[in-house]
Amino acid sequence: MRIPTRPVRGSRTTAALTAAALVLSTLVAAAPARAAGAVYDPVPEQQIQSRLGLVLTEYAAFPKSEPIPAPTDARLMRQARINTIMEVPDGSGRRAVPDLNGSLYLVRDGVPHVYLDLAATFAPKFFSGRGLGQGFGYVAFHPDFRRNGKLYTVHTEAASAATDAPDYVQSGVVYHGVITEWTATDPAAQTFAGTRREVLRIGFGGQVHGIQEINFDPTTRRGDPDHGLLYVAAGDGGLGVRNTDPQNLGMPHGKLLRIDPAGTNAPNGRYGIPPANPFVGRAGALGEIYAYGMRDPHRFSWDRATGRMYLGHIGEHAVEAIYEVRAGDNLGWSEREGAYVFDRTSTSACDKLLPLPADDAQYGYTYPVAAYDHEPAPGWNCTADVGVAVAGGFVYRGRDVPTLRGKYVFGDLVDGRVLYTEVDRMRRGHDPAPVHRLALFDASGNPVRMQDLSGPGAPGDPSRVDLRFGTDAQGELYLLAKANGKIWKVTGTKVFAAAPVGDTRVRDTVRPSNWAPVTPAKWRFTGEKVILAEAGEQRPGPRRPFEYAVLTAGPELGAVEVRAQVRLDTPVEVTNRDVIIVFGWKSDTQFYYAHLSTDNTIYPHNGIFKVDNADRERLDHQWNGRSEGAAPAVTDAAWHEVRVKHLPTTGEIAVYVDGNKDPLMTARDTTFRSGRVGFGSFDNVGSLRDLKVRGTPA
Repeated sequence: MRIPTRPVRGSRTTAALTAAALVLSTLVAAAPARAAGAVYDPVPEQQIQSRLGLVLTEYAAFPKSEPIPAPTDARLMRQARINTIMEVPDGSGRRAVPDLNGSLYLVRDGVPHVYLDLAATFAPKFFSGRGLGQGFGYVAFHPDFRRNGKLYTVHTEAASAATDAPDYVQSGVVYHGVITEWTATDPAAQTFAGTRREVLRIGFGGQVHGIQEINFDPTTRRGDPDHGLLYVAAGDGGLGVRNTDPQNLGMPHGKLLRIDPAGTNAPNGRYGIPPANPFVGRAGALGEIYAYGMRDPHRFSWDRATGRMYLGHIGEHAVEAIYEVRAGDNLGWSEREGAYVFDRTSTSACDKLLPLPADDAQYGYTYPVAAYDHEPAPGWNCTADVGVAVAGGFVYRGRDVPTLRGKYVFGDLVDGRVLYTEVDRMRRGHDPAPVHRLALFDASGNPVRMQDLSGPGAPGDPSRVDLRFGTDAQGELYLLAKANGKIWKVTGTKVFAAAPVGDTRVRDTVRPSNWAPVTPAKWRFTGEKVILAEAGEQRPGPRRPFEYAVLTAGPELGAVEVRAQVRLDTPVEVTNRDVIIVFGWKSDTQFYYAHLSTDNTIYPHNGIFKVDNADRERLDHQWNGRSEGAAPAVTDAAWHEVRVKHLPTTGEIAVYVDGNKDPLMTARDTTFRSGRVGFGSFDNVGSLRDLKVRGTPA
């Protein structure tokens, strides 16, 4: 949890400092008490907005499906609860897509049809109407499917309706996770016909964090020791933070299991326990366990180039993590969350994370190779769902999108952010790899976000995407959204705001006579610098920057690029100090501005905004909607290079700082197609020099 200073916009430095101190003391008094040593910002580094964007082309759309029984949780009311896409390993080019509500689809040339109806097969025991992961969770085709016709599914059954006893149980079992082997009579058939048998049944004491994924290592070949072994990601059952089952090697809950579906030496006689598994022969330990210490091991995949496994792990309190998993690893839950001690015994819901002890190495925990945190809103009660959850992805090794090679692409399943890390930076025992946020474009090249593509979210959660990832046999990448039941293929990349702005250059940009300030007495024009020497004051009308000056030289520009050096002259002790770059200016109540601030923790700061005869509206993609935006633009008293680019045709807006090739902030808006540029602030002071403006005349 963060309890950042929430400064009040004052008209003078002293007033601003006093007001900020009062606001901080009020917030600290209102928020839960904080324990000494507790960690409230476990991943302070902001995600880096990449200039690189994925071009997404719609691949398939799925029919409406309904949970069974009718859900009480509005988040389950989706178009189709599709979970992944994979290629059937038979050379046919067919792709398989499971829907949690019961249907296994095969897709050829973007057209889906039902191959197998699990809901009907297991009725009335099958259920998908409680818990976000319940129903038909996943499918895995045996790598020799073309020859043996075998595939494996996992589904859930209510304990009260199930007729078979689980092989393993938690206390107070409410549902079963069931792995089934199916053998197709004709592997090439378009609908399933054949036999089935139950492989493994696990009883869970809660309605979430069940068996999340089952899969085979695609990097193996026949004859390899790992070929044909099934990996099973079993969650902790969602029994709460005091659940110690993930550390109990005598239970499968909170573990990554590895089993041999063709074997018989398991306790139930329906699968085998590979002799190379790390805990085989250890007293009191299940031989099925490959790795342990997991809360919600949501998705895992292998890098086709190196064979390394990466797992996306959904956190409890604050940390969403990617792990490189090896045999015998202990990810730490519920003793650790990410690279922090998780205090299960704390009586405070907020004081859960503590620094690692000096002797931590002796415990042998494995820590994330990449991570991001929850960034809750101020005043969070430390128990409510923040609405953040990692969606594990894939290291891209395809051929169609060469700029993605070597990147592990993943995302946030709730809000649909698409992220990546460089796989060569994801190293065990080192600092976590930086997390980059990808831009997105539709097939026509228009900048979009996943909320734009996926349509309305769940009732009561309009921005929820329910993002998932998949790949085909060539390693090409796909994105899925439960919100509207669609799949998009990544068909290329595009650089955000890369189009040229034009070559018309504005001359004499610092000549005093070429500037029109709101309040001339507050300004100084030296011929080399434009100086806002006295802080502005709020004016009547919509909420907008208090004081700015417009450059009147040259024509109004449509596409435009503004380059300048800026300095914040308000003392650095003021956390909310700012300057702004104005562009697209039409009038005093119609313009854009880039807000460059030390503070990135509240809505009006450090972002891209529009004033359109109404209070300023935030446009940038970096604001998370509750607590934080892009990294602070300026934190010192030095000069900083700023570049603002606006392409009205597509609406792309990008703000760059200090020569970085990746933008600090991005947005899309087409309201103002042309206008003038300017400089100013809300109620601080600052300076501008070396102003260069070029573009296309309106």
